[in-house]
Amino acid sequence: MIRRALATLLAVALAVFLLIGSWPQLFGVHRTLIFAELTAMRGLMVAVALVAILFLIVVALLSQALRRVSALLALMLFGVVALNMAVLSTRGFGDPSFQEKAPADLTVFTWNTLGDAPGASVIADFALEHDVDILTLPETSREAADEIAALMGQAGVPMQVIVVALDELKSRSTALLVSETLGAYRIDESAGSTPYLPSVTAVPVDGSGPTIIAAHPVAPIPGYIEDWEPGLEWLAESCRGENVILAGDLNSTLDHYQGLADDGAALGACFDGAKETGNAGLGTWPSQLPELLGAPIDHVMATAEWEFVGFRVVGALDGLGSDHRAVLAQLRPVG
Repeated sequence: MIRRALATLLAVALAVFLLIGSWPQLFGVHRTLIFAELTAMRGLMVAVALVAILFLIVVALLSQALRRVSALLALMLFGVVALNMAVLSTRGFGDPSFQEKAPADLTVFTWNTLGDAPGASVIADFALEHDVDILTLPETSREAADEIAALMGQAGVPMQVIVVALDELKSRSTALLVSETLGAYRIDESAGSTPYLPSVTAVPVDGSGPTIIAAHPVAPIPGYIEDWEPGLEWLAESCRGENVILAGDLNSTLDHYQGLADDGAALGACFDGAKETGNAGLGTWPSQLPELLGAPIDHVMATAEWEFVGFRVVGALDGLGSDHRAVLAQLRPVG
């Protein structure tokens, strides 16, 4: 009897934990350890809860003694499924369509390459095929970025290369490639960066183009979460400027930005491309999981000077070395 009571108590506590994890913003724990990771994996949470519900139904059918508690737990887990599915459905399960590219449109590509793993030719070929104007490549070395630029230059698409590397570790290097058709760009040394991992802020030399941020805040994992939230705060503040395009591995989802977003925006004054186009329910990490089960932590965002007219989570590059999926976005000037 005591064992059964303890098991019931533990099971109910787990179900309550999952319910809190389904909407941690309500309890103010959306940027705390464990809940930050849990809420990022809404799709996986739904899948696990559905399997658990099926198991509980079988238990209820086979054991009269456990029928009541099994029904209670199944009902709570159904709440987990319903809440997460409601959130995911409002964010969208994928609309990969792009419009015909207008002369003023920009195509932005971001991919955490896990230390150059896919190879420069894969990235250059994709960028050329999709007429990419801006590439933000976290965990990419200068050598790989230079090689990508050289390959694109040979194809008649010259690119500027801007890289910030904190040390010899490729995981602490972020590369930004900008088409020379946008004019000359330079690093804005006054902008600062995310803690521990580098984010690059580049501004047009003549002041006539968008500020471009290649972002890579650290992940919310033990030992680094103290740097994670300041990194998100830096991103939010960076997105409160005018004419900003931000892209990269943000190690965060829309759920983590409550309290960091201006009215109507996703983060700071930036709007999220995936959310605006109905793709924010698709995961970009880890690439080993189906898109519906992963965490949507790789983003392209922009301030109100731009609208998103195309967005795609790029599953075609899965299995080429990176544990992230790439993201491709088409932006058009407003007005």
